[in-house]
Amino acid sequence: MPRAAFPACVCLAALAAAPALAADAALIEAAKKEGRVFWYTTLILQQLGAPLAQAFEKKYGIRVEATRNDPGETALRLLNEHRAANMQADVFDGSFAPAALIEAGVLAKWQPDFVKDWPRELLDPDGYWTAHRLTVMTPGYNTDLVKPEEAPKTWNDLLAPQWKGKMAWGINPGVTAGTGFTGLALAELGEEKGMAFLRRLAAQDITGLKISARAVLDQVISGEYKLALQILNDNAVISRNAGAPVQWIAMSPALASVSVISVTAKARNPNAGRLLADFVVSEEGQKIARDRDYIPVHPDVAPRDPRVRPDGAGFRAITLSPQEIDRSMPRWKRVFDELFR
Repeated sequence: MPRAAFPACVCLAALAAAPALAADAALIEAAKKEGRVFWYTTLILQQLGAPLAQAFEKKYGIRVEATRNDPGETALRLLNEHRAANMQADVFDGSFAPAALIEAGVLAKWQPDFVKDWPRELLDPDGYWTAHRLTVMTPGYNTDLVKPEEAPKTWNDLLAPQWKGKMAWGINPGVTAGTGFTGLALAELGEEKGMAFLRRLAAQDITGLKISARAVLDQVISGEYKLALQILNDNAVISRNAGAPVQWIAMSPALASVSVISVTAKARNPNAGRLLADFVVSEEGQKIARDRDYIPVHPDVAPRDPRVRPDGAGFRAITLSPQEIDRSMPRWKRVFDELFR
């Protein structure tokens, strides 16, 4: 399993970035004739999905119909609609690996011209997807229930008696759930030591919740649990800035991955879908994400809080591509089900 800190050059101008070119005039004209675009998104609508849609509508006069679901539900819905020859989505995004969708023929090849010089970690080599945000999974805790000096700092701290029965995580398959933490432990420690650690962690009686990582974090904020594992650290920043009693922990290593955006092969509004995908990953779209405390991937747009992005020194992450996650997820799920379900 490859192990690497998220390279600073991926999101910083240390790498010469391609100029932020405007979308092709012919594409804009064709998209405007279609007049609307259907977007399946895994983004929280009120936090980022709606602001992006509203900015796109204002810029191009094209109506955006956005439907939000968790990554697994989005992937299943796309597969079912494709097989039924009734594709509703023109464009979609998610943190799931799209290999199954590519194999099934759900995705069209599309990447904006201005991303051609981006780091390879941000682009599907065959042209089926483009990264639009970095996701970093860490623990998070309720600051009304846990003092900063009491919060765990390392994996071994999670094994302390005071955390038994006090932690929660999601149980839906995915990197932002217990399966993702399982894979992280195996990648960092190797098979023998990783399994030994996970068995000890299983004795901590972590509560499994069949909800999204965002919803798990909300349970911690409400005081249902003191600590959550495998939440998105930018979500904790967003909630903390809104006054919620929550803090994320820069526990190394974290698991990092990219969320991707793609256009469907049987889109009813293919040009509007391409234009929306272009907008989301453009400098303009990425600044909208940044201003709402998400972690952008555009080389010229840094996160508002630089601490959320692993620097490879004080805060380290294992960064896995969608392809690596797709290959590894069945194994991670088997181990997770064996130990934690």
